[in-house]
Amino acid sequence: MDIRDLIPEDTEGRLRIIQETVPGKQISLAHIIGGPKPIVYKKLGLNPDIDYNSSAIGILNMTPPESAVIASDIATKEGDIYLGFVDRFSGSLIITGMLSEVENAMLEIIRYFKDDLGFACCPISRR
Repeated sequence: MDIRDLIPEDTEGRLRIIQETVPGKQISLAHIIGGPKPIVYKKLGLNPDIDYNSSAIGILNMTPPESAVIASDIATKEGDIYLGFVDRFSGSLIITGMLSEVENAMLEIIRYFKDDLGFACCPISRR
């Protein structure tokens, strides 16, 4: 049996993907990309007018998804960052700025969600 036989398709042969979230309060992804290549910014549609050598991208994913609004508020108040993407329907947040500013914003988001809101939070990974 081939693995492709297990993947559901619709009547026209298109791949069908179902994404679900589990009820709960969690930050399941918190990652900082330090000094990303310019192509990463371009492909994500982020602000290209930056100093790529000292920049960073912070990526978070959380449930419930509306929590991304709270996280974006914390990030903008904590550091001089740019909101690259906020989605209250998927719980995704992307921030950019100087590495130290992105790191400070991410640390405060994790601290607030864990200590004040009682979320389960993953550690911040870096690359």
